[in-house]
Amino acid sequence: MAGTGFLGVLITAFGLLAFIGSTHAELQMDFYAESCPKAEKIISDYVGQHIPNAPSLAASFIRMHFHDCFVRGCDASVLLNSTNGQSPEKNAVPNQTLRGFDFIDRVKSLVEAECPGVVSCADILTLVARDSVVTTGGPFWQVPTGRRDGVISNVTEATNNIPTPFNNFTTLLRLFNNQGLDTNDLVLLSGAHTIGIAHCPSFSRRLYNSSGPGGVDPTLDSEYAANLKANKCRTPNDNTTIVEMDPGSRKTFDLSYYTLLTKRRGLFNSDAALTTNSTSLALINQLLSNPQSFFYAQFAKAMEKMGRINVKTGSEGQIRKQCAFVNS
Repeated sequence: MAGTGFLGVLITAFGLLAFIGSTHAELQMDFYAESCPKAEKIISDYVGQHIPNAPSLAASFIRMHFHDCFVRGCDASVLLNSTNGQSPEKNAVPNQTLRGFDFIDRVKSLVEAECPGVVSCADILTLVARDSVVTTGGPFWQVPTGRRDGVISNVTEATNNIPTPFNNFTTLLRLFNNQGLDTNDLVLLSGAHTIGIAHCPSFSRRLYNSSGPGGVDPTLDSEYAANLKANKCRTPNDNTTIVEMDPGSRKTFDLSYYTLLTKRRGLFNSDAALTTNSTSLALINQLLSNPQSFFYAQFAKAMEKMGRINVKTGSEGQIRKQCAFVNS
């Protein structure tokens, strides 16, 4: 999740097994097999047609899905405009650089034309995130469906629950633990930064306002920092220049992001933080010592796990007719 956002995931015994079993019992593969059998193909076809022309959206949709699930669960609340006069999640700083809302709206309109009022925006966002990564050559993961849409979107909740690029390890782990996720999840979901992009203000304090030599964060490789200051972020508040989080490999969903972390070339403070904890560093080294297929398999488990956070099912919530608006 690039820009002013974040990402990371693996199965753990967090004392949540009963919670997962009861709350998520209604999520299932092919939930729409009878009610809207063409839904998933409509979504994957549209993604397959348009994402190759804008591959950077793949990272955007993972990030949007991630930010959605961390606030009130995976209920598409991040897609809502104002509800009951409240400022919505979209207005929170971590969400101000999200892209692709219009893409989700177009997918929703196609699905609505086929099956009005059947397929939730929450499921559409989850499927688009998966299909866009697969389309760009990344890993596949299972997406059980049956999520329903939330009716509340609150900017303060987003601000309080979404990890930021500035967080240290302790804060990151607390925010992940709050969602039933663990250190493995944090490291694995962060791996999506391999296809991410960022704007300078999300990391410029590491270049200009640190206690290190020349204002550069001592946890950031000095040669890399000098290159960023000379060629990318010439001023701390440059909000137009886009920087690849995995330079030279951004279009490939691979392990090079983790290699950069071991070289002190993680862009965000939250990236560098992953090497400050012995458990997370051990996982990084484990990923780097195994084939890429191992990373893909673990990342897939993490994404499916994240997609189950506090989902609404059955009669909870609603099926929005338009993703940006609660049904009247």
